[in-house]
Amino acid sequence: MAFNRKQKLRDNIEAIRTAFILDRENRTATTEERAILQRYCGFGGLKCILNPAKELTDAVRWAKSDLELFAPTVELHRLIRENSKDETEYKRFVDSLKASVLTAFYTPKEITDTIADVLADYSVRPARMLEPSAGVGVFVDSMLRHSPNADVMAFEKDLLTGTILRHLYPDQKMRTCGFEKIERPFNNYFDLAVSNIPFGDIAVFDAEFQRSDSFGRRSAQKTIHNYFFLKGLDAVRDGGIVAFITSQGVLNSTKTSVRNELFSQANLVSAIRLPNNLFTDNAGASNI
Repeated sequence: MAFNRKQKLRDNIEAIRTAFILDRENRTATTEERAILQRYCGFGGLKCILNPAKELTDAVRWAKSDLELFAPTVELHRLIRENSKDETEYKRFVDSLKASVLTAFYTPKEITDTIADVLADYSVRPARMLEPSAGVGVFVDSMLRHSPNADVMAFEKDLLTGTILRHLYPDQKMRTCGFEKIERPFNNYFDLAVSNIPFGDIAVFDAEFQRSDSFGRRSAQKTIHNYFFLKGLDAVRDGGIVAFITSQGVLNSTKTSVRNELFSQANLVSAIRLPNNLFTDNAGASNI
């Protein structure tokens, strides 16, 4: 099914509205509210939200193909502003959204369920699970079907998405910050790290990586997908599994230092090439 931008933007707005209500009323979500929260898909295919949308006159600066999204974008910004303590907090929300547009991609539930099913078929039922780029937790949901008692730690850097994630999984360790903030005691801790990780030439600073004697670890900070792989390997125990969806830039890159570092720490169990247009069809952007 093609990605319906207008409907997805509407779904996102209603999910954010619901999360603000739950925060304000300091309570857990009802079944109906959880369904609304779960329809949130992020803004990876909705870059129009970065356009000016404060006044009606701003519409003249929008592309014709995006004009149908102008009114809901105005509504989105009004909703965030009205639920921010002050202008500073509003700007933090908006800046966080801008950053997430570059790296947030919708992952079809069919994909997360299939990965969870395959892992379960091979008796991978983690007691401790890490999701380093969780979005609203589609991987968490899929894995908990097989391991309902798993102890989950998930990271989501975007402030609004992290708020929704926290309301969906109030009994798990949902952290609204970047994966680089994970503490050293969680090295060699998890049975499984699973995610659709961000990708691209986006730098991540990690003091431990910066101090490393390994050129591969130091250079991994320059590309976020390489960093996530090595950081994920640090987090799983001996015999644990890292199962990430990523771009072809990890294994196809002509730069071998990071790949050599990966293979010095772990054995490749499997690598599967997904169709190029899989995520284009679902979110207007491809990450394969």
